[in-house]
Amino acid sequence: MPEALFLHSVAGPDLTARQLHDLLRLRVDVFVVEQECPYHEIDGRDLEPTTTHLWHSDDDGITTSLRVLSDPLGWRFGRVVTRSDVRGRGLSKLLMESALVEFGSVTTVLDGQSYLRSFYEGFGYEVTGPEYVEDGIPHFPMQRSPMQRSAPEPNAQ
Repeated sequence: MPEALFLHSVAGPDLTARQLHDLLRLRVDVFVVEQECPYHEIDGRDLEPTTTHLWHSDDDGITTSLRVLSDPLGWRFGRVVTRSDVRGRGLSKLLMESALVEFGSVTTVLDGQSYLRSFYEGFGYEVTGPEYVEDGIPHFPMQRSPMQRSAPEPNAQ
């Protein structure tokens, strides 16, 4: 894990041009290029007054990020992404934990890629509907109520 890791939480309208560029670049690198999923990444939601962006960065830039949108049920987490060279180091888990500290006092929802179902269930998310395919990738709708807690570590006493 990088020695210096910094957490950022910035409201959409307060993003600098550089921050927005770097967030979009990471998301395009992973979702559009790596996952070969051409879709409209620039959807007009990043700069909304109720949008918040959370990310960790190191000396090489953004390592992992997610976007929080207003949702009728509470908050919607989306665009959860990790830079390819730092995967497997627990950074996405660390970011989700930070997001739940900041936004988990109300219901949160997300549409998780199906292969990440158990990752999100580890934070107390439950599947709320059938699996569906979006842009060629299977997803599950998921929800976490504020009373749910993260699942205990496998060997926790």
